[in-house]
Amino acid sequence: MKAFQTMCRQFRSSKGFSIEPSPCVAFSTSSYSCGRKKKENPYEQVNQEKYSDLVQSVLSFRGHAQTPESLFEEDTLLYGPVSKCKPPKQEEEARVPGNWFPLFSPERSLKPNATSDATVPLKIPLQRSKMPSVTRVLQQTMTSEQIFYLERWKQRMILELGENGFAEYTSNIFLQGKRFHEALESILSPQGNLERDENLESGYIESVQHILKDVSGVRALESAVQHETLKYVGLLDCVAEYQGKLCVIDWKTSEKPKPFIRNTFDNPLQLVAYVGAINHDANYSFQVQCGLIVVAYKDGSPAHPHFMDTELCSQYWTKWLLRLEEYTKKEKNQNIQKPD
Repeated sequence: MKAFQTMCRQFRSSKGFSIEPSPCVAFSTSSYSCGRKKKENPYEQVNQEKYSDLVQSVLSFRGHAQTPESLFEEDTLLYGPVSKCKPPKQEEEARVPGNWFPLFSPERSLKPNATSDATVPLKIPLQRSKMPSVTRVLQQTMTSEQIFYLERWKQRMILELGENGFAEYTSNIFLQGKRFHEALESILSPQGNLERDENLESGYIESVQHILKDVSGVRALESAVQHETLKYVGLLDCVAEYQGKLCVIDWKTSEKPKPFIRNTFDNPLQLVAYVGAINHDANYSFQVQCGLIVVAYKDGSPAHPHFMDTELCSQYWTKWLLRLEEYTKKEKNQNIQKPD
């Protein structure tokens, strides 16, 4: 027994061995008694002393708040000054026609002449003339934007229908418009012939029925006009009273709805050109103050009437004078460039 105790004392005193009991390990669900091992932050391994000056300079910088003005200045420095241009409409409104001429004739009464024979509408044939027509003036002075969209539409139709198909399409559109005008002329004439081609014009005529109810006192049908001072000619569709006001009426057909006057493109200029011409044409004794554009639809849906009062006509009259002036300048330049 003594020998065993001596052996234990020797092992206890040895450095590589211990018989002391190990500590008891307890498991607990509480986070306080068993904490997770903390993850190492990779930024702590960066030499902070080396980059301390850089970090301090970045954190201490406070730039000015960005404003629209400062952004424009930066863009100017980077990309150069912005090229600004005014919309074409603003430039047009600022221009004043050099060929100014009044829309209304001071020599004529604004009231219809009661003594004139209104039962027989005037129908003056259009004679050959060196004067340009209203249609030609508008076609030759279209804006680059109008030309672009017209050409794009044409190319799209050719791509869909082919060259021959597009030619046939345009021919049919022209023929439908021609027969539509003939049918209206027949209806508005004193005889009032309501017979028409049911296969072609019935939809268009049905479309304008609610307009025809307000049309009376027809004074001219498919009649030529000539502005004796401004030197242009045209062929108007109708001059009649619409809701009691004497108007130049222009009948149009369309495959797409045109509920607003801006959808009719140059039609208001064409109409007001006729108004100005008829007011200064010796063949007509009366004076017109208003205009009416009627857009009819083949499917018979109600046509859109666009009434132009005296003020609106005056606004478009200025624009028409500018287009006429532009046409005249182009013609002079072309004549100068032509060889003798």
